Amino acid sequence: MKRILLFLVLSGLFGFSACHSHRDGKVLISRVFPTSSWERFDYVEKAIEITKPTSYDLDLSVVFGPDYPFDYFAMSFAVFDDEDRPLRARNYQFSLKDHDGIWKSELSEGGYHFTFPINNELTLTEPGQYKFQIENRMPITPLLDIKEIALIEK
Repeated sequence: MKRILLFLVLSGLFGFSACHSHRDGKVLISRVFPTSSWERFDYVEKAIEITKPTSYDLDLSVVFGPDYPFDYFAMSFAVFDDEDRPLRARNYQFSLKDHDGIWKSELSEGGYHFTFPINNELTLTEPGQYKFQIENRMPITPLLDIKEIALIEK
């Protein structure tokens, strides 16, 4: 019984780490949606400490389930200073399916995996704490059949 339990725990850890490994860069923010739904104002965010001038090239990695109800994904990415003042914000809309409704990605491990460019050469020159925030901008809440989202530093 202990061996079975150990096997299940190790399998779960391996699966969790596989979901969070990104070959192309360092994960800055990541969230797995266990219920495959994301509420409109449930921001995915993280405070990041900057000690010297830093430049970021950022990608957004998103995994959608096969029953995702839209052919696009709309979101915003914002950076706030340590006093919660917005420094940079931009809305994005990404196409997920072609004109015939066919996914632009192959189904793999139960989801459609996409990587989108978010920001090239985002430069933060002043030391301090900055908040990176991803916001769901889809018209229906909760957004269903979204599996995972991550902000990747290239």
